[in-house]
Amino acid sequence: MIRSLYSAISGLKNHQIKMDVIGNNIANVNTTGFKRSRVTFSTMLSQTMKGASAPIAGPPTVGGTNPIQVGLGVSLGSIDQIMTQGSSQSTGNPTDMMIQGAGFFVLTTNGTDRVYSRSGAFSLDFDGTLVDPASGAQVLDSAGAPIVITPDTYSSYSVDTQGTITGIRIDDSSMEEIGNIGIAKFANDVGLTSIGGNFYQESNNSGTPTIYGADTTPYPTGTKLISNAVEMSNVDLSTEFTDMIVTQRGFQANSRVITVSDTLLEELINLKR
Repeated sequence: MIRSLYSAISGLKNHQIKMDVIGNNIANVNTTGFKRSRVTFSTMLSQTMKGASAPIAGPPTVGGTNPIQVGLGVSLGSIDQIMTQGSSQSTGNPTDMMIQGAGFFVLTTNGTDRVYSRSGAFSLDFDGTLVDPASGAQVLDSAGAPIVITPDTYSSYSVDTQGTITGIRIDDSSMEEIGNIGIAKFANDVGLTSIGGNFYQESNNSGTPTIYGADTTPYPTGTKLISNAVEMSNVDLSTEFTDMIVTQRGFQANSRVITVSDTLLEELINLKR
């Protein structure tokens, strides 16, 4: 069989994967805290028909020759998450929070394991614990403890840009610091593993998180917390639909290579009649 058939098949497979990624980006265009993904391709190992040769000073003098190689198709290079800032949406809900800059909210799903999220659409459960309403995961402070805003104790509360939660007591209307919102920062946040539910897990290539939020460890420069708002997806529909067109044409071109290669094989078979 001719090599172009298998090269085109690799093109079909990998363009389909790229289309899958684009479809997932578009599906999550309104998911809070979602980060779009990008696909890159790389060349497969080429078949060397003739190796390169160095020049010979002589006598006689002979110039060098370049290698003669035939490429064997395309492979999937990477699927990267683009961790750029998403747009903000004001909600007016005091438990909604948005991180402006680098960092992730720290949550626990079972009291011990840590997960990380950019989605700050939180709520309070019946005992005043700040949680993710979809999964029930508890939001943690910089010390790793759940944040509890007791409803019978405070008439209202607010969150400042450094994550400090301040409540007004019901009994004497005095202001009291309730806790702080912990923010984790990774050396390589693109290396985090997405596990669904707007959550990420630490991976071998993400690095160990540094937790900020207490008075002794304020948020890093360029990072602040905005309350009464959430971060929307960073998916740009114009970019995604443009990538979809390019991917569709790439898939179509590889399909045409298969068709033409099949025609060549048909002509070869028909030589004997």
